[in-house]
Amino acid sequence: MVSLIIQFSRYAIIILMAIYTMQSYIVFSKKDEDDKDFLFVRQNLMMFMIHFIAFMIMYLKQEDTNLMFLYGAQFIYLAATLVFFRNLYPRASKLVVNHMCMLIMIGFIMITRLSFDEAVKQFKVVVISTVIALLIPAIIRKVRVLTKWTWLYAAVGIGGLGLVAVAAQVTYGAKLGFVIGGISIQPSEFIKIIFVFCIAGMLGNAQSFKDIVIATVVAALHVLILVYSTDLGSALIYFVTYLVMLYVSTRKMIYAMAGVAAGSVAAVGAYHLFSHIRQRVQIWQNPFADYSGNGYQVAQSLFSMAAGGWLGTGIMNGTPDSIPLVEMDFMFSAITEELGGLFSICMILVCMSCYIMFINIAMRLSNRFYRLVALGLGTMYAVQVFLTVGGAMKFIPMTGVTLPLVSYGGSSMLSTVMMFAIIQGLYILREDEEEQIERFREEREWQMEQNRMYR
Repeated sequence: MVSLIIQFSRYAIIILMAIYTMQSYIVFSKKDEDDKDFLFVRQNLMMFMIHFIAFMIMYLKQEDTNLMFLYGAQFIYLAATLVFFRNLYPRASKLVVNHMCMLIMIGFIMITRLSFDEAVKQFKVVVISTVIALLIPAIIRKVRVLTKWTWLYAAVGIGGLGLVAVAAQVTYGAKLGFVIGGISIQPSEFIKIIFVFCIAGMLGNAQSFKDIVIATVVAALHVLILVYSTDLGSALIYFVTYLVMLYVSTRKMIYAMAGVAAGSVAAVGAYHLFSHIRQRVQIWQNPFADYSGNGYQVAQSLFSMAAGGWLGTGIMNGTPDSIPLVEMDFMFSAITEELGGLFSICMILVCMSCYIMFINIAMRLSNRFYRLVALGLGTMYAVQVFLTVGGAMKFIPMTGVTLPLVSYGGSSMLSTVMMFAIIQGLYILREDEEEQIERFREEREWQMEQNRMYR
């Protein structure tokens, strides 16, 4: 009977995820707010059902009552997050909140499956991150001087990355961060938010070619410090984000082409300068050539995804823990193995839906600074998802970045939740702007009607 339940649940999880994903795109065609709210509630139902089924399977496999306590805590967290965001910020995007909770929930499931102790640690980080995030939309909405601190952002960003480059410990061939009181902190995860605010301020106020050059120099300093630290995954995220923001801000293709050319030259130079990079490229070209050595991680990732196929092996039926650092670098492979390729495709589509919402918010903001901030944060999120998924599939060389909201990692989780909260704040600003426009239109129509009456 237990075996039958486990087999049935494998298909149920995929079906529920597919329904959730379809609703993520159907909602864009809905005009009536009540219809949208109905879809959002159905999405919540799908999420909680997936969460329950996954933990039920783990409990049936392990019969560990601690799993039930952790499930209850996670359930309360997810429900509370939905309630608090919707009541504190009625104008917040319900779709963005749903997606954030869904991706966090997927991470809860897979990290719990891989390591109960790490799942408890991650849960604590998520709760703290969400409490902080609940304050951010109010700050974005009320503190308008954020648009005026451009050079402060630049100083903090360059100074913070410089401190890491000089004083941080070397971890897996790169200087990533510090360990304080047993807690590992990766500053580049937080500085990327400051970087977006800095570049948005510079490009938002750019009036001449000189201003563009200054912004490019500041962006280049961030990227070069990351390259010096051999944190090349972050360097690539920063670089692509700046390039997109530059093109959207200026609408000049020549700048984008020059950036791509410079990036290509820099990539070739990095290949020859850093053995770390040459090793990753060689692994990407043929991980099986050094299967027992440096290629083992990528090779195991490919074996894991192949074993999962379209429908997956089922939770607790695969061997994703055979991949080194799976909970950080190769969470996508673990998900594909046990939950299936179809589930992973749906998850990617959910991430794409997040990006669509971010861009939609950016394009509808009238303030140039906030528009570039939304664009930059959305681009950072999309690039990081692409690098993580592409590296796991051997589509591109492995970069060592995490899958946002899903992978294990405190700094990554906190910074990503903050990014989503900032987007929510910008969404509320957009709603405020539209309300003001509508109020102005109504007042003007009333005045015109009054003038006609007096005539």
